[in-house]
Amino acid sequence: MPKVIVIGSANVDLTIQVDRLPTPGETVSDGRFYTSFGGKGANQAVAALRAGAQVRFLAKVGRDPNGDRILEQLEAQGLHTDLILRDETEPSGVALIMVDCNGRNAIAVAPGSNRKITPEDIRRFEPLKGWGETLLLQLEVPLDAVKEALTLARMQGLRTILNPAPARTLDEGVLAQVDLLTPNEGELERLSGSPVKEEKTAVEACKILLDQGVGEVIVTLGEHGALHVTRKGAELFPGYPVKAVDTTAAGDAFNGALACGLAEGRPMEDAIRFANAAGALTVTRRGAQDALPSRDEIENLLQRLDEDTP
Repeated sequence: MPKVIVIGSANVDLTIQVDRLPTPGETVSDGRFYTSFGGKGANQAVAALRAGAQVRFLAKVGRDPNGDRILEQLEAQGLHTDLILRDETEPSGVALIMVDCNGRNAIAVAPGSNRKITPEDIRRFEPLKGWGETLLLQLEVPLDAVKEALTLARMQGLRTILNPAPARTLDEGVLAQVDLLTPNEGELERLSGSPVKEEKTAVEACKILLDQGVGEVIVTLGEHGALHVTRKGAELFPGYPVKAVDTTAAGDAFNGALACGLAEGRPMEDAIRFANAAGALTVTRRGAQDALPSRDEIENLLQRLDEDTP
C-alpha cells in the first residue's frame, strides 16, 4: 500500500449555504447552516487515505472542545492521531464558509493552533523517519515549519509535493526543494509574478517557477482540469463534466489523490487523471471531508469515462 505523509492544518468548518454570495456590506438571508471538518492538511490527509494510501498526518489543534472534535473526526475517518499535537495557548482553527447555489465559495479562516507548528515539532517525530514515499504540504502552517519538513524530506529521499495555498510569495530556497508544485491559477500568478489569463500565459508562469528550481508544476484549473508543465513541455488534462454543488475541498481532493497515485507508482499522466476524478466527485457533494470520494468511487468514474470514450 502506498505511504503518504501529510503535514498541515486541521479546522472546524462552519458553513452557510446561500443562493448567492453577499457583496461587501450586504446581508444575504435564508441560508442553511451546517458544521463539518476541514483544514487543507486534514482534508488532503483524508483524501489520500480514501484514495487508497496509508497516511500519517502531523497537525496541531488546541486543547479545547473543537480540538477534541477534530481528533474524534480524524479517528472516525481511520487516521492515526499519534502525530496530532495539542497547543495550550491557542484555540483550534476555525473556518467560516459561504457557498452559493453554483458551488462557488468565500472562506475566512482563524488559524489558531495551526500557526503554532514549529520546526522543532517537525524534527521531533522519529516515526516519520524512513516511512513513506511522498510528503504533501500546504501553506496554512508557518513557513519555517514547511521549510524544515521539505529539508528533512529531501534527506530521506521522499517526493515532495507542495500545494501553495493560501497564496504567498516563496523564495527560491523553498521552491528548489519542491519536486511538484500544485497551485491554482491565482496562486500561480502570485508565485510567479506573471499574469495568468489562459493556457499560454499559465505555461509561461510555470516556466518562471521551473527556472527557480521547482521540479514540475501542475496547475489546477477547476472544471477545466489540470495543466502539467515540465522542462520538456506542457500537457492539459481536461476536467470531467459534473454538476457542482460545493467546490470547497475540490483542490484538496485533487492533491490527496495525486499524492496517493504517485506514491503507488502510477505514471504522472495516470495520477493526474485519478486526481481529476477525485476532484470532480468532490464538488458534487456538500462539505469538505464528508465530500471526499473513496478509491472505488474514483475508479468507477474513470471506468465509466473510459467506456463512454469512442
